[in-house]
Amino acid sequence: MCEANAYFYKNGKEEMVLESVDVVEPEEQSGFRLVSIYGDQKTIKGRLKIMNLVNHKIVFEAIE
Repeated sequence: MCEANAYFYKNGKEEMVLESVDVVEPEEQSGFRLVSIYGDQKTIKGRLKIMNLVNHKIVFEAIE
């Protein structure tokens, strides 16, 4: 399986946003739409900090 868990980096910690993310699509207003393999969806406002697919991890952070 190639899905990853998505996190938001805030105050020095990574907070889980969505598990088993399969699709990451850029949104027009500086964000991303995430879709899990189960059909759950979340919209993240921010930028991509790191994507480590070997560890199945995608981390976003706020835009300063």
